Amino acid sequence: MKRTRLAIVAALALMSMAAGVRTAPEIGAPAPTFTLPDTRAVEHSLEQYRGKWVVLEWTNYGCPYVNKHYRSGNIPGQQQKWRDRDVVWLAIVSSAPGEQGYYPGPAMDAQSERMGSNATAVLLDPAGTVGRMYDARTTPHMFVIDPQGTLVYMGGIDNVPTPRESDLARATQLVDVALEEATSGRPITTPTSRPYGCNVKYR
Repeated sequence: MKRTRLAIVAALALMSMAAGVRTAPEIGAPAPTFTLPDTRAVEHSLEQYRGKWVVLEWTNYGCPYVNKHYRSGNIPGQQQKWRDRDVVWLAIVSSAPGEQGYYPGPAMDAQSERMGSNATAVLLDPAGTVGRMYDARTTPHMFVIDPQGTLVYMGGIDNVPTPRESDLARATQLVDVALEEATSGRPITTPTSRPYGCNVKYR
């Protein structure tokens, strides 16, 4: 009977994989490992940053929600603040070629400069492999990983889901708060939240 149940579970898992069902990462579990190239073809692996706090930011410079946070300086400011505290901030672009937000390396660098990005690196995921691994749904969609490689936050950059810069004044910056709490050894008040923004432009 036990063997039958295990066989059923295995079959269901294979069916889910075949159907392209996403398995979402979980708070308190190891963050999915990956290796991606940056805009200059330098590879970055999550494993190489073990021992550091890491932020993953799914981004798309053509998205008005992303534009809100970059035009206002909100995300660039947080990127610089936390990089100054030795946090690794990786922006990931999972837009497929021909879709909004996709640029080859040099053009992506030009867009990052125009937007004022202070990310450690912008990583390119045109096949969407890592985006699907993390079940990244929107731009921005944020993840925080602790020095042991454990996922401790995932969700929105803040809690006011609009594209209006004027709404930043009343928003709680959830990633910033999570990092302040976690890096000082306190429990994260809000470890998960609803991400908002444009759909990730997968292939």
